[in-house]
Amino acid sequence: MACGKRASALLVLCLLAVLVRPGLGSDRKALYDPLVRKLAEKHRVDPDLIHVIIRAESNYDNFAVSNKGAMGLMQLMAGTANQYGVKNVFDAAQNIEGGIKYLKDLVRLYDGETRLVLAAYNAGQEAVRKYKGIPPYPETKNYISSIMRSYGKPTVRTTNRVYRLVDESGRVVLTTDPDLLKRKKGD
Repeated sequence: MACGKRASALLVLCLLAVLVRPGLGSDRKALYDPLVRKLAEKHRVDPDLIHVIIRAESNYDNFAVSNKGAMGLMQLMAGTANQYGVKNVFDAAQNIEGGIKYLKDLVRLYDGETRLVLAAYNAGQEAVRKYKGIPPYPETKNYISSIMRSYGKPTVRTTNRVYRLVDESGRVVLTTDPDLLKRKKGD
């Protein structure tokens, strides 16, 4: 009887772990895909790259903590999280947005060269600078290889969405400022 109670208690604890730790269900990617796509669109970064990074970093466990102190879905270090305005690294939206902002800066810094962007994301910008390229760390090399098998694009670009509107005089105006478009629609 005691064994049965223990087994029942263990089952309840396992179910609670799945419920309390979102993303540990059977389809982790699907759970976060709407959020990833929304934030990817907002910051104009390829959502496929974001997904492969999340899978490699945390396997969609938003409460993941590495042995080096990286936290959340995109495994942000405390300093990086702070730099990109993340107040709660275990909040999926904040973590993903902070990670995307950091990733976007790396894309710009390394002119979209995917392998260097990934090296800097994994090992840090200082290591990439020190070794004038991909650091010789086995973990970083494996990380890059793993992501490139899934992502496969040698370059990644961020884009600025161009909005088209017609002003009061009938002229077509192109802008990258979505607020200008919203203000125009509000008139």
